[in-house]
Amino acid sequence: MIDLDAQATTPIAPQALAAMLPWLERQHWNPHSAHRGGRMAKAALEAARVQVAGLLGAEPGGLIFTSGATEANNLALKGMLAEREGLRRRLVTFATEHSCVLETALHLERLGLPITILAVLADGMPDLAALNAALGPDVALVSAMRVNNEIGSIWPSAELAAMAHKVGAAFHCDAAQGFGKIDCRLDGGLAGADLVSLSGHKMHGPKGIGALWLRDGVSLSPMILGGAQEQGLRAGTVSPALVAGFGAAAILARQSMDTDAAHVAHLWEIAANELADWTINGSVEHRYRGNINLRRDGINATRLLSDARTVAFSLGSACGSGSGRTSHVLRAMGIAEPAARSSIRLGWGRYTTETDLRQALAALKSAAALQDGAPPPATPPATPPVTPRRAPAETEAAAIGAAS
Repeated sequence: MIDLDAQATTPIAPQALAAMLPWLERQHWNPHSAHRGGRMAKAALEAARVQVAGLLGAEPGGLIFTSGATEANNLALKGMLAEREGLRRRLVTFATEHSCVLETALHLERLGLPITILAVLADGMPDLAALNAALGPDVALVSAMRVNNEIGSIWPSAELAAMAHKVGAAFHCDAAQGFGKIDCRLDGGLAGADLVSLSGHKMHGPKGIGALWLRDGVSLSPMILGGAQEQGLRAGTVSPALVAGFGAAAILARQSMDTDAAHVAHLWEIAANELADWTINGSVEHRYRGNINLRRDGINATRLLSDARTVAFSLGSACGSGSGRTSHVLRAMGIAEPAARSSIRLGWGRYTTETDLRQALAALKSAAALQDGAPPPATPPATPPVTPRRAPAETEAAAIGAAS
């Protein structure tokens, strides 16, 4: 299959695999053991901590390794809020966040904490006026993504952090989709962030490893109890193999970010041209170019997924697949149900070739033509680039308000 599902996961970089193999084949030591083998494993763990933190522009001491961004997001929200007392207990987040953030928010509400889930604009960008109105002295934490996993929108994280700080709240950013691809440095795009969640397998590292970075002075309650690993915030044996792969992927991302960005932007232009009769969902201007989420009237996206069997793509978040529901992100943008059911998500990255993309797009167009009752189209000759058109605002984005 041709992989156009890069927001779900990315292929592991050869350098990351090479860094992992010694710890899988020969060096089985527990990094928390006191003998020489354990100290070797501990050294590998700390080296990887420096490498991952370096890509973030952070001191390594604030980086807590987790099993992935889902655990990191849970630790950030539950660790800060679940046992919190006093006036400042409210969480503010957005309706387009990843399900692990939204479900954790609803869990906190069931525990009695106040939460506010804000609507977004019709292009999937944050409604800053709504956020400003929602902020107050009772807000403890604002949580917002850096890059949306379904529509690729890049949010103004530094501005959101400044707004949170203005009322004395902390700012948490789920940076899983942006880390290693766009500016996610604490002295740049994530300036002012107090907690940042990261994932290895979204940036050509291994699955099963992620991290939560904490600014100095941020206090959390542990979510997993047991030993004193990871500063007492995340009990359990840390895998030297997984952290070594994560660290190697971070080094590679730091070296190749500009080249990768130019490559995915080139592929974006090809996809936008080839699918010019589709409508793009979400902002075109403020978007990571390794993602295109789009729709076409009359297309049954579920059937398209079945008919285009040589292409791996998605109808939305991989975490929500099989639910039968349309994307909560598209619904939050005010996109009507029929249009949401005609929407697909395509993603590509460092290892996607132009040939791969063109072959995949031809297969998608052929499968779509079957639904039109027309013969599959011939592959057209190369055409000059065109500017992709922005999805029209079909309806006003419905405010979700405080979730219930």
